[in-house]
Amino acid sequence: MDRECLALLPRVCEVLADPKQSLPDDTSLEKLLDWLSGLTKDVGDCSLSRLEIQPCLTEFLSTVFHNKTTGSSILSFALRLTGLLAAREDVFRLLQEGSILSVAYNSEGWQEAGLWEDPCVRIGWIQGLRSMLQHRLALHFLVQRGLTKPLLQLQTDPSLFVASAANQLLAHLVVFFQPMGSSVEQGEAVQADASTDNSPEHLAVAMATGPEHLNVAMATNAEHACVTVAIIDHLQESLTSDQHLQTLQSLRLLGLLLSQARAPLWGTLLRRVPGFLEPLVRAGRSQLMLQLTDVLLTAYRLPVPDPTICRLLTAILDSQNSSDAVHAAATMLRRNHRDSVHTLKAISILMLPLETLTGVPLLESHTAGSSMKEQRSLLAEQLNSKSTCVSLLSVCLSCTQTLTHTVPDYLPTPAVSVVISVMSLLRICGGHAPSPIGSGKASCSEPIGRNKACGNLIGCSKIQRCGMDALANLSSCPGAAVEEVLSLLILYLQNPDSHPTVCKKTYQALLRWLGVCAYSPSVTHLLTEELLPVLRKRVCDVHWEVRDSTLEFLSQLADVCEGSLGRSTTPLLTQALADPESYVRATAIAGLAGTLRLSLQQGAEPAVLEQVAVVPRLLEILSQDSEAFPRRAVVQFFITWLKTCPSSSSSSSSWSLATPLQAVLQLGSADLDWEVKVHTLELAELLMEEALPGQRSLPGSNTHPYAMMPTLPALTPHTPANTPLGSQYGGCEGTDLALALCGLVQTGVVRVLLDGVFDCDRPVVQEACRVLLALRRTLFPNGVTATGEVAKVTCDVRGQAWERDVVKKCLEVRRGRKGCDWPRQTGDSDRLDEAGSEAGDRSGEEVVCGEENVGVCEDVSVCEVLCSLALEERQSIVSQSSDYVQNSPLSLLQDILTATMPTEDVIVDCY
Repeated sequence: MDRECLALLPRVCEVLADPKQSLPDDTSLEKLLDWLSGLTKDVGDCSLSRLEIQPCLTEFLSTVFHNKTTGSSILSFALRLTGLLAAREDVFRLLQEGSILSVAYNSEGWQEAGLWEDPCVRIGWIQGLRSMLQHRLALHFLVQRGLTKPLLQLQTDPSLFVASAANQLLAHLVVFFQPMGSSVEQGEAVQADASTDNSPEHLAVAMATGPEHLNVAMATNAEHACVTVAIIDHLQESLTSDQHLQTLQSLRLLGLLLSQARAPLWGTLLRRVPGFLEPLVRAGRSQLMLQLTDVLLTAYRLPVPDPTICRLLTAILDSQNSSDAVHAAATMLRRNHRDSVHTLKAISILMLPLETLTGVPLLESHTAGSSMKEQRSLLAEQLNSKSTCVSLLSVCLSCTQTLTHTVPDYLPTPAVSVVISVMSLLRICGGHAPSPIGSGKASCSEPIGRNKACGNLIGCSKIQRCGMDALANLSSCPGAAVEEVLSLLILYLQNPDSHPTVCKKTYQALLRWLGVCAYSPSVTHLLTEELLPVLRKRVCDVHWEVRDSTLEFLSQLADVCEGSLGRSTTPLLTQALADPESYVRATAIAGLAGTLRLSLQQGAEPAVLEQVAVVPRLLEILSQDSEAFPRRAVVQFFITWLKTCPSSSSSSSSWSLATPLQAVLQLGSADLDWEVKVHTLELAELLMEEALPGQRSLPGSNTHPYAMMPTLPALTPHTPANTPLGSQYGGCEGTDLALALCGLVQTGVVRVLLDGVFDCDRPVVQEACRVLLALRRTLFPNGVTATGEVAKVTCDVRGQAWERDVVKKCLEVRRGRKGCDWPRQTGDSDRLDEAGSEAGDRSGEEVVCGEENVGVCEDVSVCEVLCSLALEERQSIVSQSSDYVQNSPLSLLQDILTATMPTEDVIVDCY
């Protein structure tokens, strides 16, 4: 702890212990507890001495616990703080000697004081005990004080947070101090975490271990045995209770114990589980079936499973309530439960609703027998209820990918039948005939009650969404009729009543299937004659969500389609640039960037010319659009263009790119949105990497917390004089490096970077510093300054917002008032001084440097600017978040004291 924090802590404890004082909010207590928690972990063995150094902590706890008028939030804080401190045995003894623990965790005393009714007090009580129970002294205290009983009562607390915390603590009590079989047999002291082997083989040994083994093990720790027996007896009593909450919480506790217990405790629990659960399974309480299934699957972990557990799982799957059976079957598959009996049964249960509604035979080898006919009859009756029908089908559709990909060996029918079934269900939801034409599959006989159930599904958007997700996941299914799937998806897009979310998922499924289909003439005709007309309509849809998802689909269509279909997307994307919704305009621009990249890669010059024609419109959006999303997309468009077709190439597109880049740099750096400015800096970095030979980005790119840019690829060095951009630099003579640097000045790259360094947004400053450091490393390799010709390259700073700051720093460096952070040659220093005096003679505005008035230079050396800005220091400062100052422990303690000080005028920061 800092000395200042040590000095403030007694006053803070005094303020917190005073019930007349009120804190601004409870978050201050949470932050203070986090700090103290970290402090107790950091000091390690010195925690006792720290507590002795700060007696204010024990005085604070004693005052709070003996004052029955303490506020509930302060009391909860004190209970949790006590548990944190008492987690170490030495501090535990100190607090026990002061009678703090006995008063703090006396729940009856807090009930008599009327404070127990507040949930924050109860959860503070539980969390304090949970933190403290890390050693056997704490366990002895819990047993001696009889705290197991109130803890078991809190398991059914009305507050779900309190009940959940109580369950976690009960499980911790049993598991953390559980006996180890090996320690009893060998007579050795084995730590609680010495063995965590829950493998099937290890648990099989535990199952075979007799109850006398557990009794011998627990004899070494009678206190833990007492607690464990009380908890297990409470479980058995609760699981036979008629109160739903009590039974549900006990099932959750039983699941926690089974998943964490080790031998021999695990074997003892498992022997008692069937007796706990069999009455519940027989009762068929639907609200408990999911939790029951979880517990049984947790217990089913042996090479030779317990017959009673198997029988109970079978009973759940054979439930008369189809909803219970379907949810239990889905839980089995999601938890990767595999066995020849239950897996086959679970698959049949999940396929039966699809077969019943669509008529597609999915259970051909399992349709015989009176039991299956009875299940079909019961299911048909339950499907007549719309809510039940939608619920069952949603679960079944969500499992189709698992059925066809994870457990194909257990499928009673080819996977393509599942695809046909999902397609039939989607046709029913769209109000069409359920059987797809030309599928080659014969439908089974008319299911009982199917017509009424089908009527409930027409226009059901939830089933349509689930069906589209399932159909997309089945795109890799072998043998599927791709043309029929595409026809169905286009049919959904043609429906003007389709929900916007359904349209979006239809596009996603269409992309998945287009990615795996072979482009036969029939498929190409289907896409050009049916899909494109639909897309033209959907681009003008009344719902902006539909327009947006349509444009997203168009931008991705070129990646998966060949020929004219991909090239037909550009006019539609260009048309959407005038959309009234900003999200749609941004999506259209992103789509144009994607199609441009593909056109350049494929060498499609006509398509590139179409993109070039859009550039004036994009510049207009960047300069005039009131929303930030389209402006960000415009800058990213040019980034994509430059990455795909660098300005160093000899293609006509690179010449078309050279002119608008300067406008993009100028507009982007002056934008009000910080993300637009960051993207502009990325564009400037790309130009810099192209122009400077051997230039590479510094490590740590995109490290600021709001970075949006991908890692930039390394570009091949070239001679700028032979490039379209380099041809503009004829005014500079000298080496390639000096010529390239001159070109960066003339195109505005250097100005953009300097704009970023003096920007008010932290991510912009951080990114600009990173790029400028990369530039400086290139100009000054290995700490050696560049040649005299490079040092002669200057930039005009007149009229810039940062003009006075840059000139002043440069003059300070020249006059020796501030050391340069990069080495320079002596000749260069003299030359820069001469250049500075000449520029000062031309200036008309004064800048104060020290005690003298000096003229503002029209031109300053780029190298001198890079030396004078202290970029590393600036980058280090902006890399620190505001929490570095605002959320320090000292600031927290000061805020607590300030909030409780009496003042006449309280100024509240509206931010």
